[in-house]
This record gives sequence, structure tokens and C-alpha cells, in this order.
Amino acid sequence: MARNRSNKNYLKCIHFNIEITLLILSISILPIGCKNDRSLQAKKTGNTNYENIKTPKGMAWVPSKSFLMGAKDDDNYAMNREKPAHRVVIDGFFIDETEVTNKQFERFINTTSYVTVAERAVDWEEMKKTLPPGTPRPHDSILQPGSLVFNKNVNLVANMGNYAQWWTWKIGANWKHPQGPESSIKGKENYPVVHIAYEDAIAYCKWANRRLPTEAEWESAAQGSLGNSVFTWGNDFEKLNGNANTWQGQFPIKNEAKDGFAFIAPIKSFPPNSIGIYDMLGNVWEITSDLFNINYYNEIGTSEIISNPKGANTSFNPNNPYEKEHIIKGGSFLCHASYCASFRISARMGSSFDSASDHKGFRTVVTPKMLENN
Repeated sequence: MARNRSNKNYLKCIHFNIEITLLILSISILPIGCKNDRSLQAKKTGNTNYENIKTPKGMAWVPSKSFLMGAKDDDNYAMNREKPAHRVVIDGFFIDETEVTNKQFERFINTTSYVTVAERAVDWEEMKKTLPPGTPRPHDSILQPGSLVFNKNVNLVANMGNYAQWWTWKIGANWKHPQGPESSIKGKENYPVVHIAYEDAIAYCKWANRRLPTEAEWESAAQGSLGNSVFTWGNDFEKLNGNANTWQGQFPIKNEAKDGFAFIAPIKSFPPNSIGIYDMLGNVWEITSDLFNINYYNEIGTSEIISNPKGANTSFNPNNPYEKEHIIKGGSFLCHASYCASFRISARMGSSFDSASDHKGFRTVVTPKMLENN
């Protein structure tokens, strides 16, 4: 049975002051390839050739390659959970050029009548299973469908460890009403859809005959043809504002919007990477299929090349021990060097499966084999 437990994050803010799942961010912190209107010649995945497979509309081809996944030696912002770097080989695949938009998601909703996690009635009996033992049941006025929204009116922060200072639990916030029930997506058809939980992304993928990228696929797409770079445009940090929608100023008090956007931006507002993919860094966090385990990179070792890794078998995050988390990538419009610094290809965060917020979305992938089977 479908469940809505996303507002347990609000309860954690009240009762425990522990790290709110990804939604509260980390404390750490052309085109080469083929055009959409022509066939791809001799695409290779492993030892198999896929001749004359046309690029799906709105997608880009990511060729098979080997690359160094994880933290790069010259990345001063790299965290322990991104280390050690390890070599992987990834088969070729197609990936959305942009994050899934409000327009695309609305088409899915209109076709299927799907109800997202943030819109569903709250089941306290299910919710408390993922909360620390003894968590008191909140008042019915709080146990209402909603999601987390960034508080744009923060004037003073007493303690940067208290994430609840810049997050607001907003009843009625969901993909149709990103800032709460009085807001809408009218005129924002080409913005990334947000307030998306893992379950919602999976439902969309099934409808679209797609799937979520693995973390390794996501990094391969983000690297494009550049090799082992820190950012999608190379290694020059000074080019950040011109290439990604992030935070400038003092987080979370002052946003100077030097990149042209104070908060979320429409798709394709910044240049694509070397293979024609947009906004893989900044704007909104992107959901992947891998489980988040802070020890995974240490456990797999670096002595052998890993082929098409699918991530850890179990989830582990000591800062969120009661829930299973998946990996999200790319950072968001809230990332700043002084706090999050997740506007890097290797950056990785955990997010609980039922969590949603106004800075998390997704994009999809499809393989030639999946297309053949359709």
C-alpha cells in the first residue's frame, strides 16, 4: 500500500534536532555525440553493437567508457564519503538532456491519475516505524500531507548545525504547489518538477519506459567527454556562476543571485556539458537508484576496475539510522562553498525514500536494449 511519511522530517526537526534527510542538505556540505533527429551509428555497450538506433527525443547519448569515479585529487571540497576514487567501466546509455519538467510530469499525472507521496494522507502507524522509539504522536493538525520548503526569510542563524532554521514544513506543498497551497506551477512548465520522492520517480519511470540512473551512470553522464574533472565544465571553480545555478552570498541569510537566479531556474538556463546535457550541477538534486552507504567506497576497494556498478547492497548513514536512503547527486540552487559545496560531480548525499522538498527532482535513462525490448 502506498504510504505518505514525508512529513516525519518535520517531526525530527521538532523532537530530535538530528540531521533531516537530504532535504536538509549535507553538513559537509557541443556537443559530442548524436543529435536527436538522426540515427546513432554503431553505438556500443560492452561487446554489442546497436546500429541505427535513433536517439529518443530530449535525450543524449553517453558512450561506453572507463573513468575515475569519486573524489579527484585536486578537489579541495571532497568528503570522505566520496573516497577513495575507483575506476569503473560503464556501458553506453541515453539520459535526459534536462531534469524532468513540470510539463512532462503533469502529462504523466493526467494519464495515470497518480498521487505523489507529498499529496497522500499520513499514516502515523507506518511513519513511527522509521522514527526513534518513543516519538510522541503529533497533533492531527500537523499530520497533514505536505513537504519541506526552504525558508526564504531567514535573517539570522544562531547555529549552522540547526537545519530547521532554514526549512519550513509546509502543509499543502507538493509538485503542483511548490511553495505551498497558494502557489502554482502556472507559467513554470519548463521548470524542473520538485517535491518528488523516490517512489514518485520510480512510478514516472515505469510509465515512460525509463529507469533512474545509477550513481556511476550519473557521473559518467556528468563527466561527458572531459575525462576525470571535478565539474561538468572542467576544473575551474571560478566558472561556477556561469555554468550552474547555485547560491552566492552568505548562506542561508543573503542570496546575491550573481548567476541570475535566486532560487530554482528553468531548464537550459545554463550551458550544457560537453555532450549536450544540462544542469547536472546545481538547480535541483537528482535522484539515483543506488542506496546511500557512507562506507561503500571503502568496502569495494580500488585494485580492480568495476563494471557497471549498482551501488551498495545496504543503506547506512549514522546521521539518519532509522531509515533507508538512496543517493542523490548534483547539488541544488542552495549549494554554497561555505556550507554544502555539492556542486561537484563526485558529491553524494543520502535521502530517505519518502522524502520530498522544493530542491529535489530527477532525470531518467534508457539503454539500447530497453529500447529494443519496447
